[in-house]
Amino acid sequence: MVPSLRASTLARVGIIDVHSHFFPRAVGADFGDSVPRLEVDSAAAGRIMIGESVFRRVSAPLWDVTARLAVLDANGVEFQVLSPVPVALDVPAEAATSIAYHRATNEGLAEAAAVAPDRLGCLAAVPTADVESAIAELQYAVRDLGFLGVEIGCTLAGRELDDETVRPFFAAADELGALVFVHPLGGGEGVVRRSGQPYDFGLGMLTDTAVAASALLFGGVLDACPRLQVLLAHGCGTFPWAFPRLSAGTALGGDRSSGAHTDLVRRLWVDSLVFDPEHLGLLAHRFGADRIVAGSDFPFVPGQLEGIRALVSDAVNRGALDTVAGEGVLGVNARRLLESTTELIRSRGD
Repeated sequence: MVPSLRASTLARVGIIDVHSHFFPRAVGADFGDSVPRLEVDSAAAGRIMIGESVFRRVSAPLWDVTARLAVLDANGVEFQVLSPVPVALDVPAEAATSIAYHRATNEGLAEAAAVAPDRLGCLAAVPTADVESAIAELQYAVRDLGFLGVEIGCTLAGRELDDETVRPFFAAADELGALVFVHPLGGGEGVVRRSGQPYDFGLGMLTDTAVAASALLFGGVLDACPRLQVLLAHGCGTFPWAFPRLSAGTALGGDRSSGAHTDLVRRLWVDSLVFDPEHLGLLAHRFGADRIVAGSDFPFVPGQLEGIRALVSDAVNRGALDTVAGEGVLGVNARRLLESTTELIRSRGD
């Protein structure tokens, strides 16, 4: 399709990708069989292993910064945020191993980003089974390693995000000015009644994210942490569709928020990984066009990094977004988010 005149400027906007994953090569077998490790088989291919089982076959950009930067250059990506691989978050290891594993992951991420600090930023992994340890690692990652924030799952070691026992973690993130990136774990397995594919990927992960967003909003977390910055993966899953019914359902009970649901939902940030340009219009309606940032899930979901610009351009051509909103999704919004996060962290560390 030939871009329309109103979308033509999108070709010149540098992309900022806030949703990608990286596995530091140095995080190997020293931590035992219960945690994921990377096995590199060649310059181009490797495996994420758990014990003797192959969890996932992977390619070089997952661990090789040079290979990653080449892909970013080829696709007009100016800056990318590196997050841990989700399977490496809530690891089923005893406390000392979990703490050491997450520290090694974070230091490996910092080393990778240091290769190109003007192109790469980082979000941390933290040992969520123990809230105090999670807070300590978040503080180390933000204050000592210069991270932008943290990636967590849709639950914290099996606890919902509005569980009172994990409230101190969000309060600490609020106090630090750290960005909290919520990403489903386990590939959506066990979230809906039907298992396997396409159900886990297509419904499970999206439902998991919607439950997490609902806990943050209706469970009172956003009210309790008024400066907390939260970004939810995959366009916040099914939440933007379900929000009106969820809000109406609070008349039946279960609402621990201030009741200002529409205002609270517009405090959330979401990424653009929704596979449909028309869906970006709903995200703009629900969260505000200025709260959508580009996300690719690189290098796990084929074609998404390469397709970000086309997705946004198509949304503009269809009228789901206007040109200014499209430019915002590609990079302007993320620049504002990351710059404000950096400034918040700096000001609260003074």
